Amino acid sequence: MYDVIIIGGGPAGMAAAIYAARACLKTLLIEKQPIGGGQVLNTAEVDNYPGIPMVSGFELGQKFSEHVRQLGIVQVTADVTSIDCMGPVKKVATQQEVYEAAHLIYAAGASYKKLGVAGEEEFRGRGVSYCATCDGAFFKGKTTAVVGGGDTALEDALFLANVCKKVYLVHRRDSFRGAKTLQNRVLAAENIELALESEVEEIKGSDTVEEIVLFHKPKNEKSRLAVDGVFLAVGMIPQTKLLEGQVDLDENGYILAGENCLTNITGVYAAGDVRVKPLRQILTAASDGANAVADIVK
Repeated sequence: MYDVIIIGGGPAGMAAAIYAARACLKTLLIEKQPIGGGQVLNTAEVDNYPGIPMVSGFELGQKFSEHVRQLGIVQVTADVTSIDCMGPVKKVATQQEVYEAAHLIYAAGASYKKLGVAGEEEFRGRGVSYCATCDGAFFKGKTTAVVGGGDTALEDALFLANVCKKVYLVHRRDSFRGAKTLQNRVLAAENIELALESEVEEIKGSDTVEEIVLFHKPKNEKSRLAVDGVFLAVGMIPQTKLLEGQVDLDENGYILAGENCLTNITGVYAAGDVRVKPLRQILTAASDGANAVADIVK
């Protein structure tokens, strides 16, 4: 019987484990990958984590894992198959065993939706990015493309327009789904060029991204855009299926929880990218882990 079980070994889960250890809580951390860090491991460079400038995502993930190991947190590498969090004792099942705790911190993260086009995986971290806030600074003075038509895509284009020489905004429809105020700002930006009713068919380059191939549906023709980077903003998928029917979710599947990360179920917390929040970053995920443990201690 544990005081707290943490599911997920990304920044939120790791920070929660560190704070739990310092609070002398009997803690179990369950992570499906043998190396902790979550999506951080797939990030080529991180330059916005305070005190650790220009570090590779893999190196930062290793630092998180090393910190947790030094504190003696019990860790299990396993896939969680089911969760029962409705009673006072929270039960987390893996293929090997069922674990019990008084509190549960769910920090399984969210994954970026993929375009599924040629070159996307090949150039991930070498020009293909899913986070303009994270990686935009690496493209200062360069030409980039943003793919998508919602609020995130519009916000990413505006963010990049402040640092890039030129930004193409590629959308498969003839109009955007994002807020009208954002659309107006995009239209007013001199260095943002729209490529509507167009789909990315391929991302090409040598060592890094050099161009994208577009298919323009109305004209039934292909074109090429020379770009140094491609930011894909076509949505995210929160990993919350294990909690469906138990905790409250929004229409997109994100867990509804306050700044203390407490859900509608007593003793169940959501930390990191699985939670409804305005900014999903390494720093804010780690903050969630700290806040969840602070509330448990309280």
